[in-house]
Amino acid sequence: MAIVLALASAFVYGVADYTGGRASRVHPAFVVTFVGQMFVAPLLLVAALASGTPFPDGSTVWWSATGGAIGSLALAGLYYAFSHGAITVVAPVSAAFGAVVPLLVGLATGDRPGRLALVGMVVAVVAVVLVSGAVGHRQVPTPATVIAIAAAAGAGFGFMYVALARTADDAGIWPVAIARWPTVVVLGLACLVSGARPGPQRSVLALAVLAGVLDNAANLLYLLSTREGLLSVVAVISSLYPASTVTLAFLLDRERVTRWQALGMALVAAALVLVTLGR
Repeated sequence: MAIVLALASAFVYGVADYTGGRASRVHPAFVVTFVGQMFVAPLLLVAALASGTPFPDGSTVWWSATGGAIGSLALAGLYYAFSHGAITVVAPVSAAFGAVVPLLVGLATGDRPGRLALVGMVVAVVAVVLVSGAVGHRQVPTPATVIAIAAAAGAGFGFMYVALARTADDAGIWPVAIARWPTVVVLGLACLVSGARPGPQRSVLALAVLAGVLDNAANLLYLLSTREGLLSVVAVISSLYPASTVTLAFLLDRERVTRWQALGMALVAAALVLVTLGR
């Protein structure tokens, strides 16, 4: 069941990221992320209260709030990268870093992956180099700074994966509900400080709301998967989200990639599978 839930979260994460990325082409990334999370925050709070699950302990609140704050900045960074680079480059790069962070945390806390997982980590590094366009000619230019932001966003997602996994198993949906409020505060302040304001096409904000709903649905699926399986396994599987993101970019945006980038994308998937099998 853990694998199924993690795969479901990957699919929903991918659709949410594509939707938010499209909205970020019209509105600043901070605005898109803020609108989506602000819409969902009260709904999750009502759902948590209605569930009858007691309010969790301090440790769960801490991990939920910290993971939410960092995850929100990572999501805004990802949307920014989507709006300034090729989705087919940004999504795999962020996924690779998002998968490695939980694995490293697992190693530091006593996990000992098998040889396949270690091979997968090396493959992931090679994949990032290829996907980023370091080899060959890039048909859709993606600046190095955008690739760096995508990598940082992936690392932020990796921390969020770890944080949610550290919450209590009997906390119900409270971890996701709690995570949204520091998210709203952090993103609201980011909008004020950066001067980010909605763009001219206000109707596109509906995409931001949809992205927020899907993102939090994926968070819930991921949270449930961590209660059924190991962090380093479910986090890596959840990081397969570029599959749906890139598919939508191919179908709807007609994005194209070079042979080297295509090989890199295949190696990303191979690396994630190797890490999973090596557990």
